[in-house]
Amino acid sequence: MGNTFKTAFLLTALTLVLMFIGRAFGGQNGMVIALVLAAVMNFVAYFFSDKIALATYRAQPVTREELPRAYEAVERITQKVGLPMPKMYVIPTDSPNAFATGRNPQHASVAVTRGILNLLTDEELEGVLAHELGHVRNRDILISSIAATIAGAITMLASMGRWAMIFGGMGGRDDRDRGGGLAALFMLIVAPIAATLIQLAVSRSREY
Repeated sequence: MGNTFKTAFLLTALTLVLMFIGRAFGGQNGMVIALVLAAVMNFVAYFFSDKIALATYRAQPVTREELPRAYEAVERITQKVGLPMPKMYVIPTDSPNAFATGRNPQHASVAVTRGILNLLTDEELEGVLAHELGHVRNRDILISSIAATIAGAITMLASMGRWAMIFGGMGGRDDRDRGGGLAALFMLIVAPIAATLIQLAVSRSREY
């Protein structure tokens, strides 16, 4: 419960930073734009983050016959903990790595690199895959995707806001009426850094 509360708190903090950056960028309308942008990006992250991640790494789907060691290890683990069998992928690189992706256990995928298959023993490989399936079981991939999406929206809005202030001018009467152009610019610079730190905290929390 403590870890769940921490994750919920961090996601709420990310949302508040998003709203503040929207307000700094365009007042009440900016807040609405920020929330709409986050909603659209979260929709894409929810339904397509797994496909995007697999395509980025050039992962290729494999069958039991093509990848027997990893396939059998994942099958043993999922049967023990009552998870559906995820789709299996292999990444054609010598770098040792493995990751899971997908919005829930019913739509999960597990990818391993050629490098990790050549490096680890069967017992070590099963330990790594059990760790990744733990992420699937706890829906960590979805939570991390949402956090990354909100942080990305904050960074995008901050960049737009900085350009708008540069081309719209700074230090005029309207700026003073809104609390000062320098204060708003400071917020537009600091907010992406804060969003990145919160996103990393969410990732660390779910990893733990």
